[in-house]
Amino acid sequence: MIDIAPSRSWSLVIHGGAGGPGTDAATESIPEVHAGLEAAYEAGEAVLADRGSALDAVCAVVRSLEENPIFNAGRGSVLTAEGTAEMDAAVMTGDGRAGAVAGSRHARHPVDLARAIREQSPHVLLINPGASILQRWGIEIAEPEWFITPWRREQLAQIKAQRSGAPDHGTVGAVALDTHGHLAAATSTGGTPHKLPGRIGDSPIPGAGTYARDGVVAVSCTGQGEAFLEGVVGHDVYARMAYAGVDLAAAVSATLAAEVVSREAMGAMIAVDAAGRVVMSHHSDTMLSAWRAGDRIVTHV
Repeated sequence: MIDIAPSRSWSLVIHGGAGGPGTDAATESIPEVHAGLEAAYEAGEAVLADRGSALDAVCAVVRSLEENPIFNAGRGSVLTAEGTAEMDAAVMTGDGRAGAVAGSRHARHPVDLARAIREQSPHVLLINPGASILQRWGIEIAEPEWFITPWRREQLAQIKAQRSGAPDHGTVGAVALDTHGHLAAATSTGGTPHKLPGRIGDSPIPGAGTYARDGVVAVSCTGQGEAFLEGVVGHDVYARMAYAGVDLAAAVSATLAAEVVSREAMGAMIAVDAAGRVVMSHHSDTMLSAWRAGDRIVTHV
């Protein structure tokens, strides 16, 4: 676990997925992973340093990671058993408002679509809204084939041929506290490789993989989504802090133990509290993440 006290008027921590060693493109391209995490962190940091909103910051981070085919979100997402890319994303702000999309196949940046659902519709969660809706909301569209990379095609072929197991790495996310004291979280993922079409994980579910409440905490999760769904992990961290008075590090640690480890699942989460303290904790072999320590950005693979 990393547990860092605030040193600025804002705080940010990001992740690029948890998993086992050698199980995904990310673990085979270590220098590129460090560079991708650092670039994404800098995108969010620039917003916060300019007194921008926590929501703008976490969306900037996730958008950067969705563009990078090394990560399992946006372009480079893992493929379903039928060879398609179906992506999930969510944003949530500390005022309790959220937007989410599941099974997205057209939005170049699923996180932008999740934000549009929050801001331009009366709904919280939509399943693969069509191109006409995206155009109405000003969301950039990409053809379904644009999301699919040669690596992901080969990965799926290897799994189907039973020459390799399904890798565990997946999901990107960010949590932030801005200079105005507001919290936000954003999470985006291609899900699990070789999944059944239509499978939805924890990432787009407020309270499971993504959660934020001003004055308490913002959380973004990664790992085996079914455990995070069943454990309502994001909200469980909030509840331990809000109702039991537990501090951030203890709440994250206890929730992982009670709701993820107890289910014999792999997973991790990042979180920031209302004072700006950031925590990253994982029950996995690897956890791709980045945060600031003093005058440098630390990237962890």
